[in-house]
Amino acid sequence: MSASATAHAEAAGRNPELYGLAAEFETVEALEAAATAARKAGYRSMDAYTPYPVEGLDEKLGMEPTRMGWVVLAAGLFGALLGFGMQWYANVVFYPLNIGGQPMNSWPQFIVITFEMTVLLSAFSAGLFMLGRNGLPRYHHPIFSTPNFDASTRDRFFLCIEARDAKFDRDATRTFLEKHGPARVSEVEA
Repeated sequence: MSASATAHAEAAGRNPELYGLAAEFETVEALEAAATAARKAGYRSMDAYTPYPVEGLDEKLGMEPTRMGWVVLAAGLFGALLGFGMQWYANVVFYPLNIGGQPMNSWPQFIVITFEMTVLLSAFSAGLFMLGRNGLPRYHHPIFSTPNFDASTRDRFFLCIEARDAKFDRDATRTFLEKHGPARVSEVEA
C-alpha cells in the first residue's frame, strides 16, 4: 500500500463522517494568505473554490502542473499521422489513380484532412482528459452541502482542508483556519 493510500485510510479511520473543514473568506487576498499559510503549515490535501479564476492560487495550494498539454500534443500528432496515413494508403496502395500525371503521393492535397484530424483528436482528447481528471460526471460533491457555498459562484472564496490530510485534526485545523479571519468555518460532512 502506498504512503498516500495509508495516510488516507488512517485519516478516514479518524474522521469517517467528515470530508473536511471549509473556511469562507470575503476577499481573494484573505484566501490566498490562508492557502499560503496552510501550505507552509504542512497541509497538502486542500482545495479552493472561487467565483473566478485566481492566478497563482494553484501554486499556493501546492498543485502540480497538469499533463494535459502533453496528452493533447500526443493526440494531435497521432491524428495528423492517422489523417495523412489514411489518405496515403488510399491513394498510393489501395486504389491508385493516375490523375493528370500527378504523383501518387501528392502530399499538398492531403493537408486539409491531416489538419482536421489533428484538431479533431486534440479536441476530443482534451475534453475526455479534463472530464477524467476532474472526476466527472459527479452529481454531488460533499462541499456542495456547506452553508453559504452557493456564494462561491458570486462573491465568496472558500478554502477546504480535507480530512484525509495526514496533518488534519478537527480541533487544530479549525483553530488554524479561524486564525486567518474567515467569515465562518464549517464542517463538511462526507
